[in-house]
Amino acid sequence: MDHVLHWQKSPFSDGGDGNTCVELAATPTTLHLRESDTPHTQLTTTTAPLTHLIRGVKSRR
Repeated sequence: MDHVLHWQKSPFSDGGDGNTCVELAATPTTLHLRESDTPHTQLTTTTAPLTHLIRGVKSRR
């Protein structure tokens, strides 16, 4: 079954109409990320690998 993705921009984006942020959409089993200026290119992952990546970035590993 196909899910319609509802993309959300970060509240830390510039807030304008420009394409200057990363957007996130979620389905029951996956997370989708894309850059606003290239919306047809998407990264699909699950919560565990993304959580690991974010924790690593925050800890500067």
